[in-house]
Amino acid sequence: MNLNLTKKNALVCGGSRGIGLAAAIELAELGANITLVARSGDHLAELVHRLHRDSSQEHDFLVADFSDTRELTKRVKTLLLQKKYHILLNNTGGPKGGPILQAETEEFLSAFNNHVVVAQLLTRLLSPFMIEEGFGRIINVISTSVKEPIPGLGVSNTIRGAMASWAKTMAGELGRHGITVNNVLPGYTDTQRLSSIIEAKAAKSGKTEEEVAAEMKAAVPLGRFADPLETGAVIAFLSSPAASYVNGINVPVDGGRTRSL
Repeated sequence: MNLNLTKKNALVCGGSRGIGLAAAIELAELGANITLVARSGDHLAELVHRLHRDSSQEHDFLVADFSDTRELTKRVKTLLLQKKYHILLNNTGGPKGGPILQAETEEFLSAFNNHVVVAQLLTRLLSPFMIEEGFGRIINVISTSVKEPIPGLGVSNTIRGAMASWAKTMAGELGRHGITVNNVLPGYTDTQRLSSIIEAKAAKSGKTEEEVAAEMKAAVPLGRFADPLETGAVIAFLSSPAASYVNGINVPVDGGRTRSL
């Protein structure tokens, strides 16, 4: 099986923690050169040095705020003068939870910008080189909510669905160029976001965080939360030559929790 990503460059969004960082670690293990993207420059500089590297690998980072698309475009264009990319991981922290009826219009607009608009922007900037190379991997970290909406995550359910439809459309347009577009749907993954969700559920229900976590694990056939590296490994596989005929799909990485096919 060809998992070799030597001489391939990967732009990893949300690369400072959680699934984004885990994906960067796994991609680097397969030989890719990584550019971590997030808002905290000091933290990214430290993380770059923790990524696996051999004599042929070079890792770096880009400080960017997705809420400012004009500045993001400028910074990415400057980056592309020095380095081109074969792999794009679209990965952005999810919007805050809450009933959809209580969500303000601005919450939808902000989430749509940070997810769909930014993914479109980055794909348009990076895809010309992928087309030229005849090789490209665009992977979007979204949510199992594209299969089954999750109660209490009204804005997220809406935006994740839009992102999935965007990706399926893009997969149809880019496939003939040797570029695949796929979605990874994490389930309960041991990240900061999951800790925040557990804390909020505990506060609302009056239960302890341990009780809430136990109930959530009980809903997963594997009986536990995912390690971010388990999700990162799936992302790395979809980025590899071995996944060259996998295109336009949603891949749940949820321990079997999603009940739909």
